[in-house]
Amino acid sequence: MSETSSPVVGGTTAAGRTDEVELRLPADGAYASVLRTLTAGLAARLDFTIDDIEDLRIAVSEAAAMVLDEADEGALLRCRFLLGGDRMELTITADAAQPSAPDYESFGWQVLATLADEAAIDATAGHYSVRLLVRSSLSS
Repeated sequence: MSETSSPVVGGTTAAGRTDEVELRLPADGAYASVLRTLTAGLAARLDFTIDDIEDLRIAVSEAAAMVLDEADEGALLRCRFLLGGDRMELTITADAAQPSAPDYESFGWQVLATLADEAAIDATAGHYSVRLLVRSSLSS
C-alpha cells in the first residue's frame, strides 16, 4: 500500500478513455448512502465482482466517515471518481480549516488499507481528503 497520491495512469474504459465522475453533497452523514450507491453503480459498470463491490462500499463508508469527521460545518463533500478499465480511483474531500493529523492506527484506516489497493490521506490546512485506488479482483 502506498500513502502517496497518484492519478490513474494507463487505465482506460472499454471505449479507450478514462472517465471522470464528480458528485457534490452536503457534508452530512445522511447523504452517505447516496455516495455508497453511486460507487456501487460505477463499480458495476466496470464489471467489478459482487464481492469487490461490497468491499468498495465498506471502504467508501469508512473514507467518507473520516472526511465527515474533519469537515467544516456547512461544507460540501466532493467526491471525484476516475474510472479506467478494471480500476477505480476515488477521492473524497471536504473543506476543513484545521484538520487533525491522519491517524494511521485507527480502525477506519486499517479497513481502508486492507480493502483498497492504494489509500492516502491529505490533511492540509483548508481541506481533508481520502483517496482510494481499487482494482477489480478479476484483473489480478
